[in-house]
Amino acid sequence: MKKNGLLFFMTLMLAVLVAACGTNNASNTSAPESTNGAAPAPAQAEEIVVKHKLGEAKVKKNPEKVVVFDFGSLSTLDKLGVDVLAVPKDSVPSYMPKYKEDKYKNAGGIKEPDFEKISAMAPDLIIISGRQADAYEELNKIAPTIYLDVEYEKYMESFETNAKIIGQIFGKEAEVEKELEQINKDIKALEEKVKAKGKNALIILANEGKVSAYGSGSRFGIIHDVMGFTPVDTNIKASTHGNSVSFEYIVEKDADYLFVVDRGLVAGGKAEQIPAKQVIENDLVKNTKAFKEGNIVYLDPNYWYLSGGGLVSVAEMVKAVDAAVK
Repeated sequence: MKKNGLLFFMTLMLAVLVAACGTNNASNTSAPESTNGAAPAPAQAEEIVVKHKLGEAKVKKNPEKVVVFDFGSLSTLDKLGVDVLAVPKDSVPSYMPKYKEDKYKNAGGIKEPDFEKISAMAPDLIIISGRQADAYEELNKIAPTIYLDVEYEKYMESFETNAKIIGQIFGKEAEVEKELEQINKDIKALEEKVKAKGKNALIILANEGKVSAYGSGSRFGIIHDVMGFTPVDTNIKASTHGNSVSFEYIVEKDADYLFVVDRGLVAGGKAEQIPAKQVIENDLVKNTKAFKEGNIVYLDPNYWYLSGGGLVSVAEMVKAVDAAVK
């Protein structure tokens, strides 16, 4: 009996020790998992839904591989310090020359995206505007594609909306608000300055020796609708390509200010473009108030034609008009 009791006691103690060792080993293996062990499974990337004129897209925040066709958006991204993967290199505005470097891939032509190359890039996001609208469906099959064009009849509202969308996607909301605040401040000061002078204006696009007029609500209508210049002609229809006019028309309207955008400087066409100044300042136009008072203003098409609606471009557009108002 004593032997059996002793044996039972020893067996019981051994079981207790084994159980204790098992508990210690379990805690020793679990501790490193929470500190130095394998990292926990990554959380799913946060997404936002972007609604735009052509549809909507689920976009993950802070996408790494971004293809940008809209140069207004590119100017905003550049201002915010957000790098991109690819752009249409054939048309990059002169004030953003770095995007022609080998570091950046070529996404094709500004109106003809290279779908095969873009697909091979496996982008996280594609940003387009009006020039690529016809390619939207095809691009959207490759990656989430958002359309961030400016609506001319409500220029500032759509410009600000687009900038805020970009800020939200890349976590740059505060930076965007700061830039917009400064731009709006500068615009208000310019508008007050222009209205105090009570001047009217005519806006024309010069291209290959021909001229087209633009009025309120047009792609350059910000000069009237936001900056305060009275349209010299309220009958100009708002259209993408403007209203074809003659030099006799320019003389007849005799605006206080004549704003000129030289498309030939940034768009392909004839091998030898005639400079807008040579076309505009002919013997007829030299009879106008704008010429006589030194108020024919040549606007940089890199900002006004190629990349309007961006944080950099709009700020420069305001500066250009402000500098012209004596």
